[in-house]
Amino acid sequence: MLEIQKRSSNLFLALLSLPATAMGFALSIQISTLSWILSTKYGLEIEEIGLVWAAGPIAGIFGQIIIGFISDNVWFWNGRRRPFIVIGGTFAALMLLALPSIDIISSALGMDGVLGIAITIALLLDLSINVSFNPTRSIIADVTSSHYRTRGYTWMQTISGTFGVLAYAIGALLGKYFLIYLGVGLVFSFSVIPCFFIEEPRWLQTQQEETEGNNRPRQISGKEVMIVLQPLWGLLLFAAYKIPVRLLGVNISGSYFEFLCLALTIAMLVYVYLKGSRKEDNLREFQKILIAHAFTWLGVQSMFVYMFAYIQDQLPSMGHREIGSVIDISFLLLNLVGALLPVIALEPLTRIIGRVRTHMVSIAIMALSYGGIAFIGKSPVLLYVFMILAGVGWGATVSLPFAIMSERIDKSRMGLFMGIFNLSVVLPQLVASLQVGNIVQDATDKSIIFFICAISLGISAILWMFVRESRQQAPEKSLVDGSTTSH
Repeated sequence: MLEIQKRSSNLFLALLSLPATAMGFALSIQISTLSWILSTKYGLEIEEIGLVWAAGPIAGIFGQIIIGFISDNVWFWNGRRRPFIVIGGTFAALMLLALPSIDIISSALGMDGVLGIAITIALLLDLSINVSFNPTRSIIADVTSSHYRTRGYTWMQTISGTFGVLAYAIGALLGKYFLIYLGVGLVFSFSVIPCFFIEEPRWLQTQQEETEGNNRPRQISGKEVMIVLQPLWGLLLFAAYKIPVRLLGVNISGSYFEFLCLALTIAMLVYVYLKGSRKEDNLREFQKILIAHAFTWLGVQSMFVYMFAYIQDQLPSMGHREIGSVIDISFLLLNLVGALLPVIALEPLTRIIGRVRTHMVSIAIMALSYGGIAFIGKSPVLLYVFMILAGVGWGATVSLPFAIMSERIDKSRMGLFMGIFNLSVVLPQLVASLQVGNIVQDATDKSIIFFICAISLGISAILWMFVRESRQQAPEKSLVDGSTTSH
């Protein structure tokens, strides 16, 4: 083991952050280029672009939970997370290489149209990223103590966010195709090389305790997983219905099923937040984190996917290249603040008012920023100002929730629960791609995008107000931390 790992030095935390940085850089390239290429080069409609973006969350639903569960229970190449980081990073680099060649691939296969190929490449890219993303985050919890975990995740966001800023700067200054080809090499090297300098523990905390007691770690059943996912049942039902309907091209009039999913989501939210418990309950708090984080990502993903439509509508005199430049500068500023703030301000603030309150305030600032864009963000300068403010919430979103939720789960099942936690990201992304896109398509004023974002993030901030801060002493057991108790 390297001496810097023994001491959990800042240098080691930076090294530990590089695999997650690789996946974040790949996502930044996708965010910067995918909608722009599909709209300007291939002429796809907003609804079709939303369908392409839906491929990623579909990959996340299956990829992160399955890979998370497997990575908790295997050991090869001298690692638990290492094999999946190396394999996922390699394939992510290859799929980035395919992004600019959608039309060439379509022609080579003798296909008429690019939509099917675009969906396939987006699906494979996101599947590759999702194979790695869960392990890149889980490994931070595996090799850091509770004392250093918040610092580990804030360092992750600082390094990853800095390279995200670099991605958008390159896209704006040197062009999106240069960004893609540079990203191929960076994603591969940052995924593969650091893994061989990080020593993973052969046994995780609870596994070690159970092994010493001659007991095999208890496996969590599918029923127990569904109990944990209770607040997301409405979103799961929406995904199970909407994905096959859209992929098969079935035309169904009315929105009755969507209202049913919304009603179920509200009912489960109320149940989770109002069921009585004065004691600290890991399961209940983890469920509250899931639904609060889900509303965050509904707002965030809607902005990422449909920003181009807002700019086209509000600034109609701009050409395709100018629109792409405004998008890149906006995301650059968002990520610049998101990269610098966690280590400079958020992590120190968590030691004063706690992780949960820090995160809640950050999300509220982001909601107000999106509201400002919806009402008065009608010029590039105003858009940039509000995106800087929104960066406060973005920096918190991609760092603090991981530290918050990691204190509520069984450390020996970190991969599985990180995958479950990821459903609070990918399911809202599906709603943004498959439902919000329809609303945006039909709206005459595209500023509705940021009204949706502001409302969603406002709800999230309110929900985070009722999440309890984890105490240092051992909390009451629940199935989330390894007992057989169910609720």
